[in-house]
Amino acid sequence: MHLRYSYRVYPTAGQRQALARTFGCARVVFNDALAARKQAYQADKSRIATGVLAKAVITDAKKTPERAWLAEVSVDALQSSLRDLDTAYRNFFDSVSGKRQGRKVGLPRFKSKRDSRQSLRFTRNGFRLRPNGKLNLAKIGDVRVKWSRKLPADPSSVTVVLDPSGRDYASFVVDVEPDHLPALDTEVGIDLGLTTYAVLSDGTVIDNPRFLRKAEKKLKAAQRDLSRKAKGSKNRAKARRKVARAHARVADTRNDWMHKQTTRLIRENQAIYLEDLNVHGLGRTNLAKSVHDAGWATFRRMLEEKATRYGRHIGVIGRFEPTSQVCSACGVKDGPKPLHVREWTCGACGALHDRDLNAARNILAAGQADRLNACGGPVRPGVAIPHQAQPGETGTHRNASRTGHKPRAAGAAGIPRL
Repeated sequence: MHLRYSYRVYPTAGQRQALARTFGCARVVFNDALAARKQAYQADKSRIATGVLAKAVITDAKKTPERAWLAEVSVDALQSSLRDLDTAYRNFFDSVSGKRQGRKVGLPRFKSKRDSRQSLRFTRNGFRLRPNGKLNLAKIGDVRVKWSRKLPADPSSVTVVLDPSGRDYASFVVDVEPDHLPALDTEVGIDLGLTTYAVLSDGTVIDNPRFLRKAEKKLKAAQRDLSRKAKGSKNRAKARRKVARAHARVADTRNDWMHKQTTRLIRENQAIYLEDLNVHGLGRTNLAKSVHDAGWATFRRMLEEKATRYGRHIGVIGRFEPTSQVCSACGVKDGPKPLHVREWTCGACGALHDRDLNAARNILAAGQADRLNACGGPVRPGVAIPHQAQPGETGTHRNASRTGHKPRAAGAAGIPRL
């Protein structure tokens, strides 16, 4: 499986200029190739082959006065930008045809030099790791890297990223074997929320850290300072970087917290079951800021990626499953309840339920039923499962078909960033 390892890099002033030049050249090649493909399609709906396109926008373009400066940067980075364009078109056509799952992907768009995030990729021909620990990039030089941990294998490519806050990163892609953990007997259902971040079916409660809410005062001050600067001035550029650093600090803190929580859950449980929440829809309500601050989609993605790597099982039940309406003790559906009702008593058996804990237990029961009746498994309850279910399996319990989502294959989220 492919994993991505990111490290801070600290280029010198001259190397920053070389990187900026390479960023610009790769962007120009991408835009020229995209314009050529659009023009060819509008003319006779034809597609230009990648080799012909590379010769036109790179090889032949270097011989013209308008694009002669393309020869000053590594050709490997320029060719990688063309591969990125091919990938963007392939994702679009796969999305239109239904081959690609998830939200619809649009056509590739032209890149701008004013984009807050810049990136370029080098393959094996464009970089090498020096014995002294520095990263050598073609026509840029040896860049100092902050090695926070060792790479588990030789990288196949490296992506240099300049984020909006002005930090430089080197992101390596390595191919490693899955490291399965010893099998356990524990399984847990998780009910995600806003008052408390998560309630587990065993009674464990994970408090909501609310990183964005806690940093709002500093963010507002930085944004207010930015709004007072004249557009196009150097002071405005400094203020913009200050705002970007404040947001980056919040995002980094949230990601670190999520990595710790998901790693603990994966190590302590053989199977974890979640509910398929409509995060995109909730992000358009009056709870949008709290929903985005919680980062439920990122939490689920981390669980799925780590489950694939460590041999655990992730089950996702349908979003229309009435987990908050069914009594987890007797199974009687007691009807919908407003959000302010945090505890309720079952009218059939008289059991007193905490709303979130009851939902987590129902999610666990629904997920186990899905896993028991998975393709290739037994149908009768109580029969042992003859094989281990695949990590990242999406549930189909009861009303899951109404969501319109197909089962998601393991690793479909792309290369995990670790």
